[in-house]
Amino acid sequence: MKDQAAKLRRLVENKNVSPELPASKAPETTIKQPAELKGPRTIAITSGKGGVGKTNLAVNLAIALGNMGKRVIIIDADMGMANVDILLGTSSRINLMNLLDPEVNLEDVLLRGPYGVSYISGGSGMEHAEELTEVEKDILFTKLEACAEWADIILIDTGAGIGKNVLDFIVSADEVLLVTTPEPTALTDAYAVMKGYSKTTDTPNLKLIVNRVIDEPEIREVVSTLSRTAEKFLKLSVECMGYIYDDQTMVKSVRSQVPIMSGYPDALAARCISSIAKGLVNGRQEKVSLGWRGFLRRLFKK
Repeated sequence: MKDQAAKLRRLVENKNVSPELPASKAPETTIKQPAELKGPRTIAITSGKGGVGKTNLAVNLAIALGNMGKRVIIIDADMGMANVDILLGTSSRINLMNLLDPEVNLEDVLLRGPYGVSYISGGSGMEHAEELTEVEKDILFTKLEACAEWADIILIDTGAGIGKNVLDFIVSADEVLLVTTPEPTALTDAYAVMKGYSKTTDTPNLKLIVNRVIDEPEIREVVSTLSRTAEKFLKLSVECMGYIYDDQTMVKSVRSQVPIMSGYPDALAARCISSIAKGLVNGRQEKVSLGWRGFLRRLFKK
């Protein structure tokens, strides 16, 4: 019997799959507001494979939420890759694991980066987090508790894939944003994350973010493919929290190490991220209007 990933690949390649929504409408989904919680919301941002824009989303989402008056902290848990540093054009010599030093406090590792982004670098030591003694875990727990005083939302930028460390982070979070692109390999890997996640949590709360999409039909096809496959094989309900149109301005912003929400706030991709931020706050997916430039892009096939 062929595995479920193979079935997913067939669904992805099937051009005759009928979208669940009328072709004349963009996908709109009502997202349930999370239950009232004590302390900040914890949102893990993850992906099945690298290179789909996960960390870029985390950084720009933090800026967008900050623009809405939310206090946000990013935990860079991508196992020493320091991608948040790279995107912000900064560097950090101290990370979360330094909190094990009695002389180091949370204020020492909480970095106030540019564009109003506050973050904590996970560092390479995060790879060995599961080897911590109970005393060391207690130290980290006690010191990290203070984050609740300084943040309304904590974004956890996990590594890609389904390793134990990644699953630990996403299962522990209140909410999970799974980032994918329309490419078949990205969809197959995204499904693998959904499969691992569904097996390790009794209270799933996972939403899709579809990055680098061309048009509304492509959004509908991706969401329909993943949501129907997850429901059929995993009994997992998966909805779309938002989408980001393919935008060359994003490439420019990454190369210049200036987040698109700061350097190009009127760009199409920036407006999409702002819409995702509003959706997280308002509890529903927000539609992005392509506007005049979008009309011209469609007209001239740009």
